[in-house]
Amino acid sequence: MIKKIAIILSFFVFGGCSSNDRVSREVFEEVNKSMEIKKVNEADLIKEALKWGNEISQEAQEQLIAALQNAIAEKGVPGAIEFCNEQAFPILEEMSTKYNVNIRRASNDYRNPKDKPLDYEEMILDAFEYNLENELPVEPNIQKIEGGEVLHYAKVIQIPGALCLNCHGNPETEISPDTREKLKALYPEDKAIGHKIGDLRGIWSIRIPRKEVVKRM
Repeated sequence: MIKKIAIILSFFVFGGCSSNDRVSREVFEEVNKSMEIKKVNEADLIKEALKWGNEISQEAQEQLIAALQNAIAEKGVPGAIEFCNEQAFPILEEMSTKYNVNIRRASNDYRNPKDKPLDYEEMILDAFEYNLENELPVEPNIQKIEGGEVLHYAKVIQIPGALCLNCHGNPETEISPDTREKLKALYPEDKAIGHKIGDLRGIWSIRIPRKEVVKRM
């Protein structure tokens, strides 16, 4: 690479003027551009990661809710449970690929074992749960992991309304027998029942490579 740059520079010094000057200048500028090291303020980096995490989690949530509502309209609540079992993860995987990040949901009261929290997610969940119980702020946050090369975005997922209680509410009074049977068949170790509106359902957990945030700045 150093030899190539030296050759390009020597061309400009000794080559004189020619009809290729304009093209050569463009090449020179491109080399300079490729050699630039972007200096990033850490506070600005965190701010941008937080903003992007908010946008990604909002888009993911909207996609999942829209697809779930369609499934309920077509097949009822038991059919929607099958949708969640089969289609929720592919939707998040597609979005992860789209943005070159890793998007998942994590919960201490998980339904699908794939949503069981990792160690650092469990600590965040516990902190959010404590804040909710004590009426403290539960704002999204960014944590540096893997030596700062990955920025972890976390945002609470709460039970927003009565519709969710058809699958996550009191199993005796709010979840129908058909739905209970479907849940038992698909999720024999289900922990995601007995919730009330406003309860902590889990978190959006998004791993964002530092370099992807820098590209956006």
